[in-house]
Amino acid sequence: MRAAAVSKLKASLSKYLKRVKAGEEVLVTEHGKPIARLVPIEHTEMIPENLRELEKKGLVKIGSGKLPEDFWAMPRPSDPKGAALRVLLKEREEGC
Repeated sequence: MRAAAVSKLKASLSKYLKRVKAGEEVLVTEHGKPIARLVPIEHTEMIPENLRELEKKGLVKIGSGKLPEDFWAMPRPSDPKGAALRVLLKEREEGC
């Protein structure tokens, strides 16, 4: 957990909020004494009820929202016939 004085927090709020979005907690202090804690919202609070129901039934798995560290270095899947692109373009045309 990272600590930040109120004055430092005010001066760099965006930086601290970025850390909170990434899952880190920030302890807010005033004159060296803790007064508040900034914590990320539980992921489940932002998930629509219908998706939570599907997860309970085992039909979907809701991710953590975080990519693995090596995600961008991973090999991309091959789609030589362009099936994925066709489906994507069709969905866009239909407004799905």
